[in-house]
Amino acid sequence: MTIQVGDKVPAIGFQVMTSEGPKPLSSEELFAGKKVVFFAVPGAFTPGCSMTHLPGFVVNADAIKAKGVDTIACMSVNDAFVMGAWGQAQNAEEIVMLADGNGEFTAAIGLSLDASGFGMGQRAQRFGMIVEDGTVTYLGVEAPGEIKVSSADAILAQL
Repeated sequence: MTIQVGDKVPAIGFQVMTSEGPKPLSSEELFAGKKVVFFAVPGAFTPGCSMTHLPGFVVNADAIKAKGVDTIACMSVNDAFVMGAWGQAQNAEEIVMLADGNGEFTAAIGLSLDASGFGMGQRAQRFGMIVEDGTVTYLGVEAPGEIKVSSADAILAQL
């Protein structure tokens, strides 16, 4: 079942790249007591994700945080090395780049995407959420090929 507005996010962690290498980051550490803009992409370095989705959040990070957001997080079913390199390549210093390497968080919230037809295996659907103290207050899941309800502009309009 897909996560809905009013649901708590599951207690499943992520990996983040640090100067010492990949480190775990629990969902509680990410969400507890915070207002978080959380968006997911099907794949780091892919065209729509690299040309439109992530750059929108990079450009609008200050405006988003000015609306009372503590953290902006981008997640993909990629490993921490890839997410760290993609964040560096995109100048995403203000965004926490989350690796859901095995797709466990993505599966738990019911937003997996079978991209095996493109040689990408199981991935995350493109979506955006606003999470307040661990509870989803906005969820925008994209139709295939679109970046509308999960874009930085759409999220800003919801804040």
